[in-house]
Amino acid sequence: MTADRQAGAWLDAGCASGDACLDLAARCGARPLADRAREELVAAGARPRRELLTGPQALTAAELRVARLAAEDKTNQQVAQALFVTRRTVEVHLTSTFRKLGISSRRELQRALDRPTTKP
Repeated sequence: MTADRQAGAWLDAGCASGDACLDLAARCGARPLADRAREELVAAGARPRRELLTGPQALTAAELRVARLAAEDKTNQQVAQALFVTRRTVEVHLTSTFRKLGISSRRELQRALDRPTTKP
């Protein structure tokens, strides 16, 4: 294992994790660095997540579907029925969505979904 792939290498680079480094590089438009970070994560045996960890582009397809329906003032039960999932699944997706969007209530959901991704 090379020095770049040691567990502490990301911390030495000033990132909390490999995923955080990937997020930072993507937000700064440093495509070669983001590609390198992804390659290193894979080589180290990690399964890198999406490039962006926050903002609308960080949402998975399922989170986005749930969030859009919730933003239309549908209840969790209505969203679950529309997507053929359980109410608990909707709750999990919304919890993750709120964290990624940096919001704490449904009232903020539509505005947060419409917000463009910002750079640090």
